[in-house]
Amino acid sequence: MNTKVNIAGVEFQNPIMEASGTFGSGMEYSEFVDLNKLGAVVTKGVANVPWPGNPTPRITEVRSGMLNAIGLQNPGVEVFCERDLKFLEQYKNTKVVVNVCGHSAEEYIEVVERLADESRVDMLEINISCPNVKEGGIAFGQDPKAVEEITRLVKTRAKQPIVMKLSPNVTDIKVMAKAAEAGGADAISLINTLTGMKIDVERQNFVLANKTGGMSGPAVHPIAVRMVYECANAVSIPIIGMGGITTWEDAVEMMLAGATAVSVGTANFFNPTATLDILSGIEDYMVRKNIEDINSIIGIVK
Repeated sequence: MNTKVNIAGVEFQNPIMEASGTFGSGMEYSEFVDLNKLGAVVTKGVANVPWPGNPTPRITEVRSGMLNAIGLQNPGVEVFCERDLKFLEQYKNTKVVVNVCGHSAEEYIEVVERLADESRVDMLEINISCPNVKEGGIAFGQDPKAVEEITRLVKTRAKQPIVMKLSPNVTDIKVMAKAAEAGGADAISLINTLTGMKIDVERQNFVLANKTGGMSGPAVHPIAVRMVYECANAVSIPIIGMGGITTWEDAVEMMLAGATAVSVGTANFFNPTATLDILSGIEDYMVRKNIEDINSIIGIVK
């Protein structure tokens, strides 16, 4: 039984990874999860300099999910390399995908170039949901021209394959997927969080200091499946699917829609072993369905 998948020449021992920002860089979860069993560890977003993130409160539960407005708080690329990458060196079987964030093309490039010669970095996931400060704060991922441009710029500087992480907060996700492909992306990942809001009716005020936050969790899963399916039928590059994956059924559904691999996000907060539980469920499913190779189910639902 083969669970290996290949994305842009990088072979993963299985299609299960976790979504950036929900797992740290693995250190916190290594007490609960044998990281050697995952296909990959996807790190929290890394910027060129430390980011303090948004003011608190910045997380709240909602029905069937959560809202977060963390603001990509991170210690910066230098601390990340010295601390996080060194920690991950011990997990030889597991690939490392570094999520990169920035407010300008120059900030993205600075991180990409710093990571170029880090042998422990197998792939880069470029978070284009960041606000482009030079364009009035609109996210890179909401303008197809910006998506293509930032993809092309990163691709010229990166030594590792690049995955462009797409925002669902757009009119047509297929347009963004095609723009990333045109810019030279090796793969795309989707979906990032949907913009939402929660108001406290007793206080008559916003729950989050930022007013809005990113909605994730089981409630967004059907939307994510639809978007993965649309992109899988619009581009020829591999897709890492994410959005509300809680069970092995959710993961298999993503793969049937066209995802080569899947990322587990919010589920990690209420079930620290969610990734391995999902992997086990997929393996049982393969046995029950006499599936010899996990790749044979990718995108077969048309």
